[in-house]
Amino acid sequence: MAELILKNLCKAFGDLSVVNDISLELTGGELMVLLGPSGCGKTTLLRLIAGLEATDSGEIFIAGRRVDQLRPKDRNIAMVFQNYSLYPHMTVEKNLAFPLKIASVGKEERQQRVEAVAEMLSLSEKLKARPAQLSGGQRQRVALGRAIIRQPDLFLLDEPLSNLDADLRTRMRHEIVALQKKLGITTVHVTHDQAEALTMADRIAVINNGRIEQVGTPETLYKNPANLFVAQFIGQPKINLIDARIERHLLIPFGLSMLNLNIDRDKSRLLAGLRPEAITICSDGEFVADVVGNEYFGSEHVVTLDFQGATIVASGASKQYAIGQSINFSIDSGALLFFDPENGRRLDKS
Repeated sequence: MAELILKNLCKAFGDLSVVNDISLELTGGELMVLLGPSGCGKTTLLRLIAGLEATDSGEIFIAGRRVDQLRPKDRNIAMVFQNYSLYPHMTVEKNLAFPLKIASVGKEERQQRVEAVAEMLSLSEKLKARPAQLSGGQRQRVALGRAIIRQPDLFLLDEPLSNLDADLRTRMRHEIVALQKKLGITTVHVTHDQAEALTMADRIAVINNGRIEQVGTPETLYKNPANLFVAQFIGQPKINLIDARIERHLLIPFGLSMLNLNIDRDKSRLLAGLRPEAITICSDGEFVADVVGNEYFGSEHVVTLDFQGATIVASGASKQYAIGQSINFSIDSGALLFFDPENGRRLDKS
């Protein structure tokens, strides 16, 4: 299985630097998600890998072969765009066969591979249909099929699910992952949707302003973010950030002992980060807050609290609380994260 190696990639458009010295390695068969807000450079990075944009500097290796000076068609990659890019006048069968025809694959082999891919993607009964006669999910499967039929070394997905409704998007996430694992094709998937990233990725590269903030498994990025940007970008509801300070080894406003906190120096001001699920509303909780909001999601209530002037959110509540009601809560102190409010750097070394 092919690996992908990026070395010190840079790309600017005029005075605007879009990709800033990015280096990244994917093992063979890995599904890597590039996650970040709109305009952060993730799609440009994907286009550099594909050869649709030329690098200003840096190197790209696919399957041990340097490809950054090669044309897109010579890189043995396949790309799926968010708008499917199907030929509307062609049937599903002809759309699937088109890349093979361009590659001068013989008619008999073309037919065999089209039938095999159509069966794999549950499209066998739609081979004579045109794209306009298909559902959104079926059109997406055709786009995927047209990409994989070439048997590429690398699979590139540019927000392929963004045009689908929520239910179909969830189903297609599962289908893409199952297909990718079955084929074992190294894959780079671009999205701004953290749910896609967390549910699909073997690893995630979080990108901000053209730079990689952190690379790791979904669990690592959620539980052990490298900085404030990653902590805030991943997680729903978002992480609570509370203005805090350490006085005489106590964390204010919680009054918790910080003797074992691994911070380089005492901080007169810091941000304490706490995931909503690390807050438990309970009658014997040591902290008191007022309820200022309540959202019901079927399986749980998400409660917004005013705690000594700080707004915090607790998830997992089993019932609704009245606005203005005073409640007790406890926190999992082991889940606290600490950040420098000036530069966003993670302070504790967990």
